[in-house]
Amino acid sequence: MGKKGFLYRVFDLYYDGFRSMTLGKTLWLIIIIKLFIMFFVLKLFFFPNFIKENAKKGSEAEFVETEMLKRN
Repeated sequence: MGKKGFLYRVFDLYYDGFRSMTLGKTLWLIIIIKLFIMFFVLKLFFFPNFIKENAKKGSEAEFVETEMLKRN
């Protein structure tokens, strides 16, 4: 067995383990799909860009400042 770098051995460990998985690949695919839905689809439909809609172009910082100070 030749001496290989630590990072290569770590990569090889995970690569070999992932290659031989069957159920794990399916579960990772489900996790990736759920993350995509949570971060991209829900953001597009349920979290509008409040600053872009209410602040004038170029004065976004002042809008945030007044909103923060007004709420105190």
